[in-house]
Order: sequence, then C-alpha cells, then structure tokens
Amino acid sequence: MTTWVFLRGLTREARHWGDFPQRFRAEFGGELAAGDILMPDLPGNGRRCREPSPIQVAEIMEACRRQLREQGRAPPYHLLGLSLGGMVAVAWAVRYPEECRAAVLISTSLRSYSSIFERLRPNAWLIVLRLLFAVGAARERAILELTSARASDLSDVLADWTAWAQECPVSRRNGLNQLLAAACFAAVEKPAVPLLILAGAADRMVHPRCSQRLARAWGAQFALHPSAGHDLPLDDGDWVAREVRAWLAGTGA
Repeated sequence: MTTWVFLRGLTREARHWGDFPQRFRAEFGGELAAGDILMPDLPGNGRRCREPSPIQVAEIMEACRRQLREQGRAPPYHLLGLSLGGMVAVAWAVRYPEECRAAVLISTSLRSYSSIFERLRPNAWLIVLRLLFAVGAARERAILELTSARASDLSDVLADWTAWAQECPVSRRNGLNQLLAAACFAAVEKPAVPLLILAGAADRMVHPRCSQRLARAWGAQFALHPSAGHDLPLDDGDWVAREVRAWLAGTGA
C-alpha cells in the first residue's frame, strides 16, 4: 500500500487542497484509495488553529509526524509539499529518510540556494504583510490573486475559503511565526530519497528560479508549468498528478 502525505503552505489548511486529492487518485486509477492520502494540518492552521505555530520548520515537521502516528498511520510515506509544506517535506526526508519513499516539492525555496527577494518576490512582500492584518473575504481574495494565475476563473472558491477562515481563523501571531519559519529555513543536505520538484512559470509569490536552482543543486527531476502560479494544484491539479505519476514510473519509487 502507498500512503501519501500532502502538506500545505503558509496559513493554509487541508481543505485548501480542494479537489486535487480526487484528481490525484483518478490519475493513479485504482492504485490509491481515499484513505491513502493523508492531509495533516500544520500547527496553527485548520483544525489546529488554536495551537501555536512553531518558528522552526523542523518543529512543524515533528508536529505533523506525531499527528500521523497518533492516528495510527505509520510510515513509510510519499510526501507532497506545497511552499512551506515543501520545506516541511525536505526537513522530514533529511531527518527521517527511512520514513520517506519519495518527495514532491511544489513552489518551494530554501535560504541556502536563493535570495530573499527570489523566495518572496519584491511585489509580494507588501501584499503578504498586509494579509497578516486583513480579514474575511478581502483577505482570501488577495491570497487567491497572489497565489493563482487563474484567479478570475476561480472566484467560486472564495466563499469556501472565507467560511473556513471564519471557522478556523489563523491568528496574526501564528501567521508571523510561519512566515519566520519559512524565511529562516536552510537545508544544504540533499534528502536521500527520490525527489521531484515542480514550479509554475507565472508564480507571483516565489520566483520559479528557486525551484530550478534547487533541482540543479540536488540533481532532482524538475518540471515547469508554462502558465500556472504558485498554487499549482489549484491552477492545474491534473498536470501535477500526471507529472508525479510519470516520474514515479521512471524512478520505481
């Protein structure tokens, strides 16, 4: 049995994966059941919004790892992480390679390989800081416009995102802690597991060069979507699923 662990990014929760898990399973045919994809919330987000967010990626990773073990879902896992979730996946694969069969890193970056203005593009800095003080539908709309290259086509998700934010609000402090954890994360050691790195050419938040440079440094397979933004699973989840399946078929992972 293959168990996948999907790890979301800054201030996002499991529900923000939308229909991507279903699209992912569909690409794999009958190989994956609903219970084969686990989507733990990072501390401070979603159902864990009352918990403090650690200021170190390694601590976020350990919290997710404990959560899965408490649920009786033992490793090994295939990891798929988006943005901050990708950093959590790297920390996991470096610290516990025996628990990870493979890792897919989407729209992520590491301080060791990219500059601060590549990891968060200059035009995105002010937007992200404003988001820490914004609330409600305006905040969720701004996040969608920052992370998706198809925001005008995806306005239907805003009602759900706004409702989730009201139900499970991420505190300003937790948002700042997650931003700090992402900004400070630096891993120079290549994980000893097969790696696939994906990015979108229209990412307005993180320069796709971050993913390209990381893939080159680590000798990992890399694919660039020609038109998608930061949230690749939202913009084109079918493309992500196809890339992952083709990569796995080639690596035997």
